[in-house]
Amino acid sequence: MNHSENYNSGAKKQTDSGREQSSGAQAGNRFSTMSMVQVAIFGAVICIMAFTPFLGYIPLGFTRATIIHVPVIIASLLMGPKKGAALGFLFGMTSFINNTMNPTPTSFVFTPFYSIGDVSGGWGSIVICFIPRILVGIVPYFVYKLVMWLTKDMTKRKSGISRAGLVLAGVSGALANTLLVMNLIFVFFREAYAAVNEVAVSAVYTFILSVIGINGAPEAIVAGVLTLLIGRVLMRKNVRERLGLKNDLGY
Repeated sequence: MNHSENYNSGAKKQTDSGREQSSGAQAGNRFSTMSMVQVAIFGAVICIMAFTPFLGYIPLGFTRATIIHVPVIIASLLMGPKKGAALGFLFGMTSFINNTMNPTPTSFVFTPFYSIGDVSGGWGSIVICFIPRILVGIVPYFVYKLVMWLTKDMTKRKSGISRAGLVLAGVSGALANTLLVMNLIFVFFREAYAAVNEVAVSAVYTFILSVIGINGAPEAIVAGVLTLLIGRVLMRKNVRERLGLKNDLGY
């Protein structure tokens, strides 16, 4: 009798364990599918902005201003730096395609497949095109985490969302893009960039600083404002739960 009871108890435990494993696997599959869908949605937004005239890349004659970094920043905050980096890579790819297929005079700094006169891109173009954009999907996440840590008591007493963190995350993402792109241009293409813009090589960094001021500062301000407006809605716990959004570090 005892043997029979032990056998039945063991069989029941195995059945329950099997059900738990099956349930866990199904939940994991659902989360994985949902995660891919979320990344795909953000990717679609980035592509629409990139390839719709005057929406994501705003032509300014000698170069382009961009606001495509905004969805990358938002995705980084919502889903974490890994998925943010992947979407940053997609951002870089749209820039690569745009500068190859629809170039401006300075497109050689973003693609090795475009040249103007004796000036052409190279492997440095790949670095400039992709590395800063990948970091756009990483830097804002950790900036927001840092601000959350520094202001955790104040944040807990309020909505659980750091408005200062959202603004600084947006600004940091935009500046990571602008500052890295422009300084890498100086590292890899200072002479060519000076020639195309008709400035002396000795004055090219001053010219780069002016571009950072004219393009980079407004882009950073816009990114900070948009990240605050969008993030304060999507970062709410109940909204994230409904959308199934969970980032890599779990806040």
